[in-house]
Parts: sequence; C-alpha cells; structure tokens
Amino acid sequence: MANAAILRDRAVISVEGAEAQAFLQGLITNDITRCSGGEALYSALLTPQGKILFDFFVVGQESAFLLDCAASSAEQLVKRLGFYRLRAKVSISSRPELVVAALWDASASGISGVMAFADPRLDGLGTRLIGEGRHVEAAVAGFTSGDYDAFRLKLGVPDSGDIPPDQVFALDAGMEELNGVSFTKGCYIGQEVTSRMKHRATARRRFYIVESEETPAPGTGVEAQGRELGRITSGKDGIGLALVRLDRVAEAVAAQAQIEAGGRPVRLKRPDWLHE
Repeated sequence: MANAAILRDRAVISVEGAEAQAFLQGLITNDITRCSGGEALYSALLTPQGKILFDFFVVGQESAFLLDCAASSAEQLVKRLGFYRLRAKVSISSRPELVVAALWDASASGISGVMAFADPRLDGLGTRLIGEGRHVEAAVAGFTSGDYDAFRLKLGVPDSGDIPPDQVFALDAGMEELNGVSFTKGCYIGQEVTSRMKHRATARRRFYIVESEETPAPGTGVEAQGRELGRITSGKDGIGLALVRLDRVAEAVAAQAQIEAGGRPVRLKRPDWLHE
C-alpha cells in the first residue's frame, strides 16, 4: 500500500554561496561531490573525537545545499556551522517555509512542485520530499497517511532522535552500512577516529530491533543475567530500537539467557542491513 507522511519533526537549513561545496566537504562525513543530479546524501557532523553531533540529509540545489535535519536541533546546527564558517563565502540559514515528507511503498513519478529524492540510506526506505508546505501537502494528498516511525522501526533504522549528541560514534550508529560515511574523500572533522575504527574493526555497539508485547519507554535498560546490554532509544506498537553492546549480546545469546527490558521479556533482532 502506498503511504506518505509529513515529517513535522524535521526542518530544513540552506548552505549557499560560491564556497558552499568546499565548506561542507571539509566538515561532514560524506562526499559532497556525489550530491548532484537530484541525488541526496546521508551524512553527519562529528566531534573531533568521532562522535555524532548532528545527522542529516544533504540535497544539492543549484548553488545551494539543503540540509534535512531534526527540527529539535536545527538551531544548534545553524550555530555550529556558523562557528566553522570563518571567512568562507557561504550563507547559512533556516528555511522555515520548507517542510519534509516521506513516501514509501509508492512511486514518486508525477509529483511536481517539490524536490523528490530517494532515501540514500536503504532502497526500502522510499522517497523524501522537500518543498513549501502547501506544495508538499498537495503532493502527498493522493497517498494513504502512514506512520513513518513505525515503518522505519520495523526496518531497524535509527532516526536523529535515537542518536543523542556527542555520545555515539558514527560507525556504532551504522552510518557505514547506511551509506553515511565516505572513506575516500579526505579529511573532515572526526575523520581520523572514524577511519581508525573502520580499519581496526573496533565498533562495539549497534542498533538492534527490540520486539516485545509492550514497548519499553526510551531510556529503559535492556538486560540479561543481571547485566545491562544497552538501552531503548525509541519504539511503538511492540517494536523498538536499542543501542546495545555487541559483546554482551553475544554472551547472552550463547548462554541462552532471557533478555528483559523494564522487567519484561523482549527479543533482540539484528536488522537485515547491518553487517555481521
């Protein structure tokens, strides 16, 4: 069934100017030169220690780039980008007139008046739209109104709200598998740590799907044999995500131990897109 949802928890920021491409290239985890021809990138801005501050989508638009980011952190992202601007010939601003929507199990052909791009993380995640509110509303009017969070949780894909700032390494968040990191583009903030984790295979945590009769609240510990494996980050309707320690999960599975969250049994499942 074709589904659509306007994502009210997202916001749009523009980065434009003669040096916009070079400016972003030196900051973000992905290769901005690939952001052309209507294609989009999934990327992040990291701390120098390699932990995610902001994750977002980047879409090229003539001499400007649009960043589809979490609305709750959009103001902080504008400030952080401004901190790095220095003398670069770029302008960074919020675009409150623009809204974001998602389509899944649907074709975006025939949609006009908005920017439409394939979600660069996974083929199964469908299409995202950016445009003025009235145009986006018109574009999605012919589709069934769907629950985007429930959809992406079933696929085990984290959203910005699952990644607390300055706490999760890019590779722990699955950004390699979700096409959010380039290992060939050269330097960016946090690049050295990210590359070292890649080549030494030292990522220790991953997002796993949590299945349960009742969805545990975000922040609830996932435990086995009296030891915490990780914590719930989001969920609804019996499906959630948890950021877990891989070694502890492996030990619990090997021991055939019961896994619980909030005192109730739960099942952990590795997302299909996540590498062993």
